[in-house]
Amino acid sequence: MFRILGSPKTLSDGLTRRDLLHVGGLGAFGLTLPSFLKLRASEPTPAKDSSFGRAKACILLFPYGSPPQHETFDPKPDAPAEVQGELKSIPSVLPGVRVCELLPRIAKILDRVTVVRSVTHPYPEHGVAYAVSGIPTYTPALEAAPRDSRHWPFIGSIVDYLETKLSGDPTPAVPRNVGLPWLLNSRTDQNVSAGPYAAFLGQGFDPVWASYEGAGKKIAPKYTDGQSKEFMDPFAACGLDGQFRLSSTGELPPEVPAARLNDRRSLLAQFDAARARATTDGHDKFRDMAFSLLTTNKMRNALDVSREPLSVRERYGATLFGQSCLCARRLVEAGSKFVTVFWDGFGQFSGCAWDTHANHYPRLKEYLLPGFDTAYPALLLDLEARGLLDETLVIWMSEHGRTPKIDPKPKGAGRHHWSRAYSVAMAGGGIARGKVVGSTDKHGGEVRDIPVSPKDILATAFHLLGIDVHTTVPDAQGKPAHIAGDGKVRQEVFA
Repeated sequence: MFRILGSPKTLSDGLTRRDLLHVGGLGAFGLTLPSFLKLRASEPTPAKDSSFGRAKACILLFPYGSPPQHETFDPKPDAPAEVQGELKSIPSVLPGVRVCELLPRIAKILDRVTVVRSVTHPYPEHGVAYAVSGIPTYTPALEAAPRDSRHWPFIGSIVDYLETKLSGDPTPAVPRNVGLPWLLNSRTDQNVSAGPYAAFLGQGFDPVWASYEGAGKKIAPKYTDGQSKEFMDPFAACGLDGQFRLSSTGELPPEVPAARLNDRRSLLAQFDAARARATTDGHDKFRDMAFSLLTTNKMRNALDVSREPLSVRERYGATLFGQSCLCARRLVEAGSKFVTVFWDGFGQFSGCAWDTHANHYPRLKEYLLPGFDTAYPALLLDLEARGLLDETLVIWMSEHGRTPKIDPKPKGAGRHHWSRAYSVAMAGGGIARGKVVGSTDKHGGEVRDIPVSPKDILATAFHLLGIDVHTTVPDAQGKPAHIAGDGKVRQEVFA
C-alpha cells in the first residue's frame, strides 16, 4: 500500500485531505480485482454436531518468539535441574494439573481453559506463517518475504473472505479481520515478518491494522548478551494514556524506512499499475470500504480503550499486551469476527519478545510471565462476565516451543527453538472447560500421546466458527486450496 505525503489539512468531520486522497487510491489493491471478487470457495454441507458454529468470533493471542512450555503450561517438577530450571510449579484449580509458579492468576482460572500439551511440527523456526495458515511446508527464507507467492492466507483473512462471500457485504462498520497493536515486527530493526497476510486472496483481505501511540514506561530486560541499546518497551509497561488508532493500510510507521517492506514501490508506480488493473466497479467497492472506516465512528470507538473504566483497564494491566487484549474484547463486542493480538518485538528484533535464547530467567520473571498472568485471566473473566466467553474462541498459540534442556552459557541462561512438543491454550466458543489434551515425556521434549499439529488448531477454529474444514479457496493458479491445509478438527478439545 502507499501513503500520500504532505501536510495534513483537517476537514469539518475530523478527516484530513490526506486521508481522503488515501481512500481514493485504496481501491486499486486487492478487493477490487475481478479475479478475487469471483470467489470460488466450495461449500460442502457442514458436519451437524453441537460444536459446529459455537463461536461467533475469535481472539488469537500470539506471543511472538514462542514461550517455553516448561515455564508456562507443562512444567516438569520431577525433572533434573537442567530441565526443570529455576522456576518451580504450583497446583492449579484443576486436580493434578500444575503450571509455572509465576502464573498464579492463570492457575485459578484454568477451569475455563483447555490446554493442549502435545502440539508438534517439524519446523523449529519463527514460522508465524506456518502456524497461522494452511501452507504445507516451510523454509526460513519465507519469514522475511511476506508477499512471496508461495504463502497461503492467514486464518483471519480466510474468515474475512468467506464471510464477505456469505454476507455480500465487503464494508462492515467494524472490519472482520483486525490486527493489534501494530503491523507485525514493524517496531523493530528488522524487516516485517510473514504470516498475517491474505496471500493469494489479495491484499484487500489483509488484516486492518491498528497503530498504537504511547510511550514505554519501563526498560525491558536485555534480549541478547551483546545488546548495546536499551528500550523503553511498552510491552514491559505502558501508560494508560496510550491510544490505538486506525491504520487502514497496515502501513509502516513514518519513521521506518520504506525499503524495509520488500514489495513497496514508488507512489507513482503503485498508482499507475494498480489503476491499469482495476475495474471501475471494483475500485468503487473497495474505496467505499476504506471510506466507511474513516468516516464512521464505530471502529474508532471500539479502538478507544479510554472509554473503559479505569478499574477495568488496570485489571488488564498497564502493559501493551494487556491493553491490546482489552481492545480485542471491545472489537469483538463491536462486531469484529477475528482479532489478533501479537505480543511483538520492540526496538531490537534479535531475541525479541518471547524468543529467550539469552537472559531467559530475568525476562520471564520481570517482563513476560507477569504480563501474561495479568492480561490473559482478565480477558477470559471479562468475556465471561459480559456473557461473551461461550461465543468467543480465545486461542493462545505461537510458532513453536523451547528446548527441554537449558543452555547455561548465555547470561541469564536460555532455551532455544523446539517444535517437537509445546503447548497451546484454548478457551470459550465451544472449547471444553478444565481439560488437558495430550502429554509429553518426562523432559517435556517429545509428545507422548495425542499429537496435534498447528493445522489441527486452525481446522478446529474454523469448525467452531461455523466454517467447514473441507472448504477450499482458489490459490494463485485458481486451484482449490484447503483452508487449513491438512489440518483435522480435534474433537478432544470440545465441550
